[in-house]
Amino acid sequence: MQPPKFAVGQTVRFAPDRRQLSSARGEFKIVRLLPEEASVFQYRVKSKVDGHERIVREDQLTRS
Repeated sequence: MQPPKFAVGQTVRFAPDRRQLSSARGEFKIVRLLPEEASVFQYRVKSKVDGHERIVREDQLTRS
């Protein structure tokens, strides 16, 4: 298994899945690295626009 791609404090762009169309896209800050789920890293992120926090998979994030 490779190490996580992103670090706490890093700014990333979030792109939701098709089933999450109502989720806000945009820039988020990594708040915490969470345990893997099905061999995929997960992160707690916080929106830079409204402060909303959510849990996302690594494959939903790109470098900002």
